[in-house]
Amino acid sequence: MSDFPERVLRIGTRSSPMAMAQTEHVSTLLRELHPELTIEAVPTTTEADRWHGDLAQLGGKGLFVKAIDQQLQRGDIDMAVHCLKDVPGDEPMPKGLVFAAMLPRADVRDVLVMPEGSPAKSLGDLPPGAAVATTAVRRTAQILAVRPDLNVIRVRGAVGTRLDKLDGKKGDLHADAMIVARSGLERLQLTDRIVYEFGTDEILPAVGAGVLALECRRDDSPVAGLLERLNHPATQNEATAERVMLHGLRGHCNSPIAGHCVTGPDGQLSLRGMVFSRDGSKFAHAHIWGDTSNDPGTLGSRVCAELLRQDARDLIDGIPH
Repeated sequence: MSDFPERVLRIGTRSSPMAMAQTEHVSTLLRELHPELTIEAVPTTTEADRWHGDLAQLGGKGLFVKAIDQQLQRGDIDMAVHCLKDVPGDEPMPKGLVFAAMLPRADVRDVLVMPEGSPAKSLGDLPPGAAVATTAVRRTAQILAVRPDLNVIRVRGAVGTRLDKLDGKKGDLHADAMIVARSGLERLQLTDRIVYEFGTDEILPAVGAGVLALECRRDDSPVAGLLERLNHPATQNEATAERVMLHGLRGHCNSPIAGHCVTGPDGQLSLRGMVFSRDGSKFAHAHIWGDTSNDPGTLGSRVCAELLRQDARDLIDGIPH
């Protein structure tokens, strides 16, 4: 580590308040390891951040990470902080880059938020036809599976912006409720807005939910060595199982796929995977425990195979039965 006091560590990040808060969190952890470290955040407004339409038309959520990965490959930055759920599962890692660490997983649950002044405290309090805003096809399908009478509408933007839209302070979003990730509200210290927390049995999380992945160049040994000291092996194993499942399904960030791996008290992994039709009327579901080897890759492959056996491919491609 002797070269770090003379070297500025440049961290690439999106410029949103959430991304900047995550980068500050990572910076704090790195300074605890290496107090003399000089850190510089290099924020970028990506193409996906500037686009206000449907991300699928632009190429999907992977655009959030693509521009920053290119900076890392060029040497403009030394490392990047990514939300793992935004990293495409159907593409290989960019050439020369590696995830050197995954931080301990944050809360993976989705939560319900109401406009300021609303008396509603759950989806059950909403009348038929009420508008529920969300960004994810995964959430949309799971909401409609239990409340097909609701009107699910799309909302984009940073979490703070979405809340302003919900409260009528910005834009023309007319929604009676909104569903967002709890971890995002925690990072922005906005958990007072939560009126209901969905259990993972109610809304299964996105693959990689709550995981911050630290990326660097494979051949940058000093940075890789530093980041590896922050790696959380249990989170890495869980994320590996989920992403192997996602990769096998050829799923991308706009696919109606959910997956959540947990580590039991005895260290055994278990993985639940679900694939939905867009309207939530059909789904494939698998829940498998790790075998004697407890290998995360093997577990992800087994869950993927079971979902494909249940016609998950047709559900992902939107082929009716």
